[in-house]
Amino acid sequence: MMNYRKYQKQYYMPPVECNDWVKKDAIDKAPLWCSVDLRDGNQALVIPMDLDTKIEFFKMLCEVGFKEIEVGFPAASETEFVFLRRLIEENLIPDDVTVQVLTQAREHIIKRTFEALKGCKNAIVHVYNSTSFAQRQQVFKKDKEHIKQIAVDGARLLKELTEEAGEKYRFEYSPESFTGTEPEYALEVCNAVLDVWKPTSDRKAIINLPSTVELSMPHVYAQQVEYLSKNLKYRDNVMLSLHPHNDRGSGVADAELGVLAGADRVEGTLFGNGERTGNVDIITLAMNLYMQGTDPKMHFDNMPEICRKYEEFTGMEVNPRSPYCGKLVFAAFSGSHQDAIAKGMHWREEKDPDHWTVPYLPIDPTDIGRSYDKDVIRINSQSGKGGVGYVLETNYDLILPKKMREAMGYAAKDLSDHLHKELQPDEIFSLFKEKFENIQEPLSVHGVHFRQLDDGQIEASVNAKNGSGDYRVTVAEGNGRLDAVSNALKKAYGFEYQLSTYQEHALSKSSSSNAIAYVGITKPDGTQAWGAAVDPDIIRASIDALITAINNR
Repeated sequence: MMNYRKYQKQYYMPPVECNDWVKKDAIDKAPLWCSVDLRDGNQALVIPMDLDTKIEFFKMLCEVGFKEIEVGFPAASETEFVFLRRLIEENLIPDDVTVQVLTQAREHIIKRTFEALKGCKNAIVHVYNSTSFAQRQQVFKKDKEHIKQIAVDGARLLKELTEEAGEKYRFEYSPESFTGTEPEYALEVCNAVLDVWKPTSDRKAIINLPSTVELSMPHVYAQQVEYLSKNLKYRDNVMLSLHPHNDRGSGVADAELGVLAGADRVEGTLFGNGERTGNVDIITLAMNLYMQGTDPKMHFDNMPEICRKYEEFTGMEVNPRSPYCGKLVFAAFSGSHQDAIAKGMHWREEKDPDHWTVPYLPIDPTDIGRSYDKDVIRINSQSGKGGVGYVLETNYDLILPKKMREAMGYAAKDLSDHLHKELQPDEIFSLFKEKFENIQEPLSVHGVHFRQLDDGQIEASVNAKNGSGDYRVTVAEGNGRLDAVSNALKKAYGFEYQLSTYQEHALSKSSSSNAIAYVGITKPDGTQAWGAAVDPDIIRASIDALITAINNR
């Protein structure tokens, strides 16, 4: 049975008000991104990646633009150790990429980590210990001074071993479970670590503030971050980093508000993979910057391939609604949404604006390797005339008259509803041809001859056959060729309708010089019937379209 009384707030507010971040409405510069896919993400998998898979994943992370990549906890297992050694010995680390290794603030683990790092050109050694009230009370059973001393001793050993190795490794410290730590105490521990390292402008230290377990609303985390940002020693020589998890579903908001609050760097994973509900999703964070005109410093222009590789490497699945990368995030099934998108796309073609403002599409899907025809306008029983018309136009160069789009939209909705499935573009095109193109039963025309009259009228002699096999040759006049044929058919068989719509255009995507004609007729009850036909001769196409409309009446 659920009992809310057993819970209380587990976070601590800063001792002073820290709300400068509230005055900012957007992030105007990308933070430094650090991928923890190969460590934090990998340890969360049901079946962790093998060595070769981790190598391929590392290469992909480099390709998409990460300059800092946490490659593992080399003292934790032989696989982690060997992975780092392979990266170093096979020279797989690009010169502009820094690998990061994680270690607890324990002597033998730190020493084993340095053994794994031998020969590495650019490295960050990330040391941590837990500082939260709950961990101090229940796990370590030590007071604040003892916990702080663990951090200081670990920081000192990192510095000593780096000097012994003759390297210039950079250092990172995390007060693990920061969100459950009193901010004043977290600050005290971090400053004690910085006093050991004494960072400089050319060798900055990283202080990382992990939301190891998300315990509060995002604005609380922002205040905690701002408090440390304002009070850290050596602040100009410190990269303030965030490592948000997603226990409350607010990891992205935590990271964004944390950057507004002063953070310079964010650790996270692709697609938010990580323990429990996951780490913060760097793809979402980066693309959120992109959609507001800020360079995210990442290369996500082939998102489908990144998704494919990620799923292959990890055995995880990208949620179809995952922001920017899910299979359905650009899909519009609703008729009104489709209509707005189609009109927005036409407006862009006409106006060629400098900035993207298409309704319902926060970014241009083609920027990240998606397409309009497959990913945006998708047709099911909820769709309308705008979406169906857009699919036919973009895929098959068919520009249907407005009222004909309605008729085609209803036909597509009915078919989708009957089949209980989404319709693919080729199915929509086949439906159009079946319902509206060149239908020659029951009425058909087998020959037409025209004559120009002295008064400017056109005379048509029409040879036609109805469903009863009744062949008739009928002569009639009209103000044009199509009108003359229409009048002849009315005269021959007693049809009652008004020729209400005629539209034609060339099929530029066709391999031949075909044209298409659309004809709409209005019946005595006010309803309309439609027909279309394709032919190199536009006159023949218009006649066949009229015949189809009559057969559909």
